[in-house]
Amino acid sequence: MNVHSSLFGLHQPGDGWLFRTHIGVKYLLMLTLVLPPLFVRQWWFTLALAVLLCGLFASSGLGPRRVLRIGWMMWLLLAMLAVFQLVGGNPNAAVTAPGNLLVAVLAARLVTLTTPTTEILDALTAVLGPLRHVGVNPERVALTVALMIRSIPYILGLFEEARDAARARGVSRNVVALLIPVVLGTVAHAERTGEALGARGLGER
Repeated sequence: MNVHSSLFGLHQPGDGWLFRTHIGVKYLLMLTLVLPPLFVRQWWFTLALAVLLCGLFASSGLGPRRVLRIGWMMWLLLAMLAVFQLVGGNPNAAVTAPGNLLVAVLAARLVTLTTPTTEILDALTAVLGPLRHVGVNPERVALTVALMIRSIPYILGLFEEARDAARARGVSRNVVALLIPVVLGTVAHAERTGEALGARGLGER
């Protein structure tokens, strides 16, 4: 699998109930799963939500190998959060801090894995439509979200490639050897994106 799309995942057609559910319902379901952990910071609640999410995916034919394929960097970040809280003597936070982040990522994947990107952005544009009266451009916001969806996994992919290249050269612990290719790749990606937008007149105000 291309690591550039590992975090949020790419939509692939399916016949499970999540694939047939209206995008608005999926957005509400995502918010219902993501917001409560911000207020109920208990390990059992976080685990319950994670189990519920896994059940939702499984009931729609999405197996754990696809659902949990969020990239090694995200798993490393989750592990670091857990260790940090354990070292600080807070076992409850060692579960809730990484767990709530994982729940948020999986809830987002609940939408992105079962819905075409164009449908996601069309729904967002429709929701933001009334804000035109206060100066918000829904199409520009949707475009920004689309660029974010593409860019974040792409940058994570650059880290993966830089790590593999550094390991092949025997300098896997050299931070500079890891960061320079990522920075250069990110700048190049931004320039290509800007040129593409400019060529279509999308970068103009």
